[in-house]
Amino acid sequence: MKLPLPPLHTGKRWSAWLLMALASASGVAQAANPATAQDPAQLKQVALDFLTLQTSGLNGEVQITVADVDKRLNLQACDALNPYLPPGSKPWGKVTLAIKCGAPATWLIYLQANVQVTADYYVTANAISHGQVITIADLSKLRGDISKLPAGVVTSPEQAVGKSMQMSLASGSILRADVLKSPAVVQQGQSVRVISTGPGFQVATDGVALNNAADGQVAKAKTSSGQTISGIAKNGGIIEIVY
Repeated sequence: MKLPLPPLHTGKRWSAWLLMALASASGVAQAANPATAQDPAQLKQVALDFLTLQTSGLNGEVQITVADVDKRLNLQACDALNPYLPPGSKPWGKVTLAIKCGAPATWLIYLQANVQVTADYYVTANAISHGQVITIADLSKLRGDISKLPAGVVTSPEQAVGKSMQMSLASGSILRADVLKSPAVVQQGQSVRVISTGPGFQVATDGVALNNAADGQVAKAKTSSGQTISGIAKNGGIIEIVY
């Protein structure tokens, strides 16, 4: 409401108009910024969206269920909701998700969720011994909720075929990535090509490998000049150094 200005030099009238103006302005401000409670449905949707994003790279069908927010909570509506998983948590199975409010109030709540991932995974088709190199015939495909299986379960043949076992497994055992060893692309005593790359240059020299290393692992070599270097092992007997 717009109030007309009173005539100048009318002390009492001016004071009365000023009080009315302040009261009117205060009423408008309160009407524009009412104190509201946080919508529980919004919190569940934020949690669902976050977990959907976290599991977007997983193979298989993902089903997410978020528990209801405790109705006894009386949280102030938040303009900056920040969902996250506590350190060390994985985004599948039974999940505890944190949602923090940064403004206008500061509060933190935890929601429970269950993330079920139905996908193909692999078990041993027969007994496999330590050091044995895996072939496609050694694998048997199953389908189930991998969120209930051990971490690192093999979900595609490419993760296992050509790698060697670091332990023996009975037939029907779940195959995990941590029991597999990638073949060495650089072997100790092997002649290697050392390639050094940097902005605007590339230098190559010959050397002799000082250790075994799989693709992507650190390999050491002694160059023809007698210098000992460290780089990343690559297929084809190459050690790559990037400056």
